[in-house]
Amino acid sequence: MFARGSGALKKAASAAPASLRSEKVCRFSSADNGSRPGRAAGTVSEKGPPSASEAKQKRESDRQFLISVLESSATKRDAKAYLQTFGSSPEPGPKKTPAFTTVVRDELCGQDNVPRFVQGPVRVSVADTSEVPHIAVVKLREPQTWDDTLLDGVAKTLTQLRDLGLRSVIVLDCDRDGRDGVHWQQVVSQQTDRFIKGIGRHGSPGAELVSSAMWKRKGAPQRLSSAGSTNLFVGFGNGVLTPLRHGHIVVVPPRALCEETLGYSAVDANEVIFALTSFFSGLQFDAHTSTEDISGVPSERRPRRKALVDRVIIIDPFGGIPASSHGDGARVFVNLEEEFDKLRDALAAHGQHDPLPSATSLVGNPKARHVENLQLARNTLAILPSTSSAVITSPAEAANLRASPTQVNEASVGQFAGEVKTRRWQNPLIHNLITDRPIYSASLPIGRVKPTARNMELALARMPTTTLAKKGLPVTIFPDPRSGPWKPPQPGSPRLRLTDTCIDLPRLVHLINDSFSRRLDVEHYLRRVQDSLAGIIIAGEYEGGAILTWERPFGLDEEAAHRERRLVPYLDKFAVLKRSQGAGGVADIVFNAMVRDCFPSGVCWRSRKDNPVNKWYFERSCGARKLPGSNWAMFWTAPEAATEERLMRDYEDVCRNVVPSWEDAKPAD
Repeated sequence: MFARGSGALKKAASAAPASLRSEKVCRFSSADNGSRPGRAAGTVSEKGPPSASEAKQKRESDRQFLISVLESSATKRDAKAYLQTFGSSPEPGPKKTPAFTTVVRDELCGQDNVPRFVQGPVRVSVADTSEVPHIAVVKLREPQTWDDTLLDGVAKTLTQLRDLGLRSVIVLDCDRDGRDGVHWQQVVSQQTDRFIKGIGRHGSPGAELVSSAMWKRKGAPQRLSSAGSTNLFVGFGNGVLTPLRHGHIVVVPPRALCEETLGYSAVDANEVIFALTSFFSGLQFDAHTSTEDISGVPSERRPRRKALVDRVIIIDPFGGIPASSHGDGARVFVNLEEEFDKLRDALAAHGQHDPLPSATSLVGNPKARHVENLQLARNTLAILPSTSSAVITSPAEAANLRASPTQVNEASVGQFAGEVKTRRWQNPLIHNLITDRPIYSASLPIGRVKPTARNMELALARMPTTTLAKKGLPVTIFPDPRSGPWKPPQPGSPRLRLTDTCIDLPRLVHLINDSFSRRLDVEHYLRRVQDSLAGIIIAGEYEGGAILTWERPFGLDEEAAHRERRLVPYLDKFAVLKRSQGAGGVADIVFNAMVRDCFPSGVCWRSRKDNPVNKWYFERSCGARKLPGSNWAMFWTAPEAATEERLMRDYEDVCRNVVPSWEDAKPAD
């Protein structure tokens, strides 16, 4: 079976680059910003030593941050992947450019020789122009409806992500009242200022407004392959990149400079996010070029990647994509390659019905909002590497806050009357950054995810409202379950073979050998399953898979087992390539396909008692039992199995008597 790491991430909070952990930063003066158009003016600040209360508050904030990191349930594999991506570079090799340097007054004059009005040596940040930062493009939906507690909590989380190595580019979406008129402009200005101040309350560097980043070209929108199209582009790239490289959080308002009118106009925040994503990814071409024409563009004229967009974060009062219309919270993981059309059609089928009871007090059409967020995730991830992901969550989840049961009843959009308590469970954004996984596994049964409570209000307050979406993998299933769940074949009827042309047997064998770290005895295995094969599930390009069979209890021939309906659905092989284990949800994708599409009525399997993956199996099964006198543990997903004595005997009989097919077969097998 696929291996699973163990242990917690113990030093992740200190793994971010030193430039992000330092709190000393130069404040740009008005004169300095005057030579850098499009960015908000800063202030020169000579802040004295913190007071005792401020120091205590800072220590408590750091403690809560460390707790959030340590509670992320990261395995050793997660920690290693995080440190390789976001952690400090190892000591050997070229020395890194220092984040800060001490200079004297004369060095603080730019090319225009404008003095900076400071005295004595000061510490200023030094941009490393060769650095390609890791960033998150963040959409804040209707921040004008958030109370100060929510906004402060979201600002704090984004600064914590920055401290962990992920810098944010924020786009405000204040379209609740439309994008026309002076009122909308005032709302955007107020919320921008409000959020920049909120970021500033949680350490330095703070946030910077880049007001003239987006431009709007003439003519038809530029098409970026099949992902979508937009006529917006980043016209002032350095205005965005420079503060990012200094560790600032960047705020981009949803407006653009029109090439035709030379004036600013309101634009769709989703288009701004898509344009920023294409710019950072090196896909911003001129008006006559698209990604489909890249082969005809000389290499020296092709745009280059400006930053690594690891996350697209959508913070919306409606939260994540609903799991169902019965108040089961948000779907924790979405494989867009396989599930986008199904989810979009399911949401459309609900019409105006609100699929989440917790959203009944929110203003707007939840169905349309969820479809919009799902579409934005799909469009942006389509032009990003497969390692990137989108997180759709609510302001309360992003802020790591929760309301009491009374507050749930009195909730309005982003407003909680009375006390808002700090949550004791994990921050979904920090957890996702460190582990690249949702807080709850997508293959966990809903009963294991949905918290129990004495009343529905408390249950809803604790319901997960965060969805992790990835570009994902296609899932190929033979035979196709869309015509119905798998059924035992008639005795003597034609059936699927692993040697059929629809199955790439060499790649399947490689998948099994790599996952189990053992060599399959192919000839023996083909003989064993040739008359019992039920079907096969393949994720992606044989990155994961499952082989399932119909097994007969000992002593029954095929006709008797079929006549008495005693053929046992059995998971014979479950494999994930080592490089895909713990990443991309491959194991969850395969397991869900098995229990939802192929064998919804139940399936059983066995595993060695000392297999480290047994905990994973146990969490996803309806029951487990150690088989006395053997080295096997048995698992099943049929809820009624434990109460049906004959079914349990058949399960145990099959799990004891299946003959292994390994070249190095051992008695314990």
